[in-house]
Amino acid sequence: MFSPETIDFLWGIRFNNNREWFAEHKEQYQRALLAPMKELGAALQASMPDDLRLHISRIYRDMRMHPSTFYKDSLWMCFLGKSGPWLEQPSLCFEVRPEGYRYGFLHFCRPRDMEDFRRLISGRPDEFLKIVEKAERESGVRLYGDEYARPKPCPDPRLERFYRLKWLNGNKDCPPDDLLYSEALVDEVRRSFQAWLPLLRYLQRMG
Repeated sequence: MFSPETIDFLWGIRFNNNREWFAEHKEQYQRALLAPMKELGAALQASMPDDLRLHISRIYRDMRMHPSTFYKDSLWMCFLGKSGPWLEQPSLCFEVRPEGYRYGFLHFCRPRDMEDFRRLISGRPDEFLKIVEKAERESGVRLYGDEYARPKPCPDPRLERFYRLKWLNGNKDCPPDDLLYSEALVDEVRRSFQAWLPLLRYLQRMG
């Protein structure tokens, strides 16, 4: 699984974001970062529904969007629907970066997605609140995200905190710790994914 060398590599790429450094440390990247991420994804996939696919990010940046930096200083994987870009749908995710790691639920929503989200939860508020309350209780993480400067009009006071959100985040943030370097990480991330899976299913109705 992951090791302190994983974090060392990520700090290294953050402060040495160039092709020469990466070429010298490519074997370290493959062994200490990419291989453990693939191993974690494979271990989790066995307990994921068949219609959710595993996606692992690339370390290489899109130079059209980031011409000054060649590489990302983090690596992530997620489980999401079979089709469509990951940014456009809810996912169960795990990410490791220099400061530590995070795992849980994520949906980077476009404005029109959040409009659909507000209509969905307003139409079925009791079902949504039951799902979220259970997910928050079992994962130990409160659903959050960036908020609008001006709150959206909300027809149901119980939904006000969700109407304020620009996107949806149910990730638990952790510093590098013993769990990250332990095989017990698989069970902990699996537990979190299972807690958030009903919300992912609920939000798939927006598609």
